[in-house]
Order: sequence, then C-alpha cells, then structure tokens
Amino acid sequence: MLKVILPTNQRIPPFNEPARDLRIQNQPLWLWQRNMLAPYVTRELELTPQDSMPRTREATIVHRNNLFFNEPYIEAFISQAQKRGRACRAAFSADDPAFREHALPLSSSYTPAGSIYLADLWYYPHGPVADAEPLVIDLQSKEVGYYHVPTYMADQSGDLIFQVPHRSLLAIDSWIHIFIADIVFGLFGRGLRFETRLNNELGYKLKILGKALYEGRQILQCSELVTVGKNCIIDPSAVIHGPTTIGDNVTINAGAVIENCIIGNNVNISQDVQLMLSVVGDGAFLPFRTALFMTTVMENSMIAQNTCLQMCVVGRNTFIGAGNTFTDYNLIPAPIRALDGRHELSASNRPVIGGCVGHNCRLGSGLIIYPARTIESDVVLVASSERRVIDRDIHYEESDHHRLKTASLHRRLYPRGDESSGAEVESW
Repeated sequence: MLKVILPTNQRIPPFNEPARDLRIQNQPLWLWQRNMLAPYVTRELELTPQDSMPRTREATIVHRNNLFFNEPYIEAFISQAQKRGRACRAAFSADDPAFREHALPLSSSYTPAGSIYLADLWYYPHGPVADAEPLVIDLQSKEVGYYHVPTYMADQSGDLIFQVPHRSLLAIDSWIHIFIADIVFGLFGRGLRFETRLNNELGYKLKILGKALYEGRQILQCSELVTVGKNCIIDPSAVIHGPTTIGDNVTINAGAVIENCIIGNNVNISQDVQLMLSVVGDGAFLPFRTALFMTTVMENSMIAQNTCLQMCVVGRNTFIGAGNTFTDYNLIPAPIRALDGRHELSASNRPVIGGCVGHNCRLGSGLIIYPARTIESDVVLVASSERRVIDRDIHYEESDHHRLKTASLHRRLYPRGDESSGAEVESW
C-alpha cells in the first residue's frame, strides 16, 4: 500500500514548530505515524504544499501530518474501509464523547458535515479519487476519573473525569492537544486497554500473576507491566508501578515513585522524585523532589528541585528552575481559555489545566504561572518585583534576556511564522 502524507504549514504555539516535529509519546509525531502504519504500507510519499496528489491505481492511504492515531484505530479504519471496497474518509460522530470533549475543542482541522465531522485521513482502494464516503469509527470511549473531589470542596461538576478512547484519532492544532494525545489518549488509553484485556482474557491474567509470583513482586511491579531498557540503574527503594516503560541508560535514585509513565533514554531521576501519568523525554534531568502529574517533558529538558507541574507541557532543551508553581485551577470557576488552532483564545473545555513552556526556554526560580498560560520558545524569565506572577502569555519580545548585556549568548532557535528557523541544540 502507498502512503501519502499531506503537509500542514501551521506552527503550534508556543513551540513555533509544526506538529509533525513535536514529540508525542516520546517520539516525533512523524515517526509515530510511520510506526503505526508500518504493517500496512510498502512505500510512502510526503508532499510539499506545491505538490499535487499522485496518479496511481494501487491502494493508497492518505493522512495529514498533524494527526495522532493509535494502532487500534488504524486497524479498525483500514479493515472497515477494505470491506466497503470504496474510497473512505475518517469521520467522527458529533455525539462521540471522546471526540466531543477532547478532540473538537480548540481544533481547526475537522470539516463539519451535518451530524459528523470529517478528519484528514483517507483510504483509496484503487488510488486517489475525488469523492470519498465518510467512515465513522466508534472510538469506544469510557469515562475514567482522575480526581475524586471531596464533597465539601466539589462544585456541581462533581469528580473530574476524562472520556478515554480505546481507539484514538486526534489532530494536533494546539498545545492542549499534545496534552490530550500524550496523557488522555496515550497513558490513560494504555491503562484502559490493559484493564480491558485483564478482565477479558483469563490467560493474560494468569500470565501476569505467574510472572509476579515468580519474581516475588506485586502485580503492578512485575516485569510484564514495567518494561526496563538496557544499562539502567534503579535503586531498590524506588517504587515503580505499571504500565510503565523505561528506556536505556536511565538512572532512578532512592525514594523515587513512578506510576504509569513513559521514561525515555538517558534520563536521570534523582531522590524522592514523584512521577504519575507523565511522559519524560530522552535526556531529561529531574533533580530531587521534582514532581510531575499528567505532564509532558520533551527531550533534553531539566525541571529543578521542588517544582511541581500538573497537566503541563514542556518543550525540548528547556530549564525550569527550583520552586516554580504552575497553577491549574481557577479559584473562581470561570472557563479556562487556551490558544486554539487559529492562534486565538478559546474555551479549552478543561476544568483544570496547567501551563505550557516552549523549546529552549530558561525560567528562574520562584515564578507563579496561571492556568493555560504559555511561554514562547527561546524566552528567558527571571522572577523580579515587576514580574513574578505570569498571568498572560509571554512572547519572545518580552524575554528578560533582551535587557542584559550578554543577550547574544542566548540564541533564538525557534522563530515564528516565516522567519528563518534552526533546530540545533544549545549547549548548557
């Protein structure tokens, strides 16, 4: 089968980088797409904005390069499309709870068509043609709680929940969608599929139980659920619960607690670090008492001691100093707004959400960042009497390094829009 990749020129703020180059599940999105489609594709063609669709008679799958999808969705989409024997385009029902709650808000990539929404994913059994009929795939969502709010603190919304799909398809148009893809559709989805398999397959349940008994560990700590790469050093007092994936050359020190995470290669996790439902990219450094909850940290970044990030996204090659606070909840229950696919502030449909820091940023100690605020790539922020509380988005022009005589030492690597861009890593 031929795979054709359609380009998206839109850069995702505050990273100033196309979605295809951002990391999802600790992989560049383009590589994730390639791996998911590898069982079905024999060759691929990535188009530029000037290219037209190739003329061919062979079976072809076409997708936009900002799409995140998982293996169960692709398997269902291709198998159902092949049964129809006609050109098909992926579609969502407007009533699908996972799509309605998580994919549609802040997005600009779906085309409304009556009671359905069309996504930029097509299957052509005999090469691309003009018309394709919608193919609605049931995402098989399940309501999953992530915060049980005490009765005396709860409002009318009650407990905080996600609509977690078994099958995932999501257009990355906003940094919030990176959070959704990594945490809700990614880690929560992996946990949901594990629970479903555990409940439905007796053989799988006995296999995990036998492995735990053989290794003398609790079930969630056995090697069937905690996958560890090569050359890792893990202190015996560290607590690691699965499903968790740990890469190569990882160091985990005493007192660390890790639950349902993805840890990349060459990561250093110091004493008493707390990680829950988070994705930690290759080369990250987490000093003592760092805490991440439902947070993405991309490659080669450092989160210093006593800093807690909840529901945040942090870009690559970024430093966040000690004792910073990323708030995630409006004290007065006003809707939280975030940057959407049109670079405008829109309702995020999230009752709680943290902040987002771009690539190549340097944040000093003692800052307070309000919910859904963004800090653009290449920004340097120093807490001062004039600016200690970040209550609005921060752009590169407002970076504190512009006021320093040594400003030239901090290089801009991720400019906006049509400005020339670089992608090299700055030395610490």
